[in-house]
Amino acid sequence: MNSVTLVGGLTKDPEIKDRGEIKVCEMRVAERNGHPDRPLYINVSVFGRQAETCAEYLSKGRQVAVAGQLRFREWEGEDGAKRSEYSIAADRVDFLSNGNGRHSGKAGEVASVS
Repeated sequence: MNSVTLVGGLTKDPEIKDRGEIKVCEMRVAERNGHPDRPLYINVSVFGRQAETCAEYLSKGRQVAVAGQLRFREWEGEDGAKRSEYSIAADRVDFLSNGNGRHSGKAGEVASVS
């Protein structure tokens, strides 16, 4: 089973990209994991209609709960060095309180994640 759930704050505004027939929203989440001075930074990809909703309603600093699958990729940088990263392909993103007691609700679920 490949399942990840985390809660954290967005480190910057989400960016939406059009990849052919599907929209993809890229976000970076800081998860504190009990260590306020050493957060874990995780890239999250959201797909389809949920991607559009995230890009429209989320912004830097907003708290989110993300559930999805852990992904790993490798590539060669422009300098020739090998690079790699773990990220999350989100199945679900919940918008959490933005600090003033208001909630914006759920972004919904992605029908299929590839």
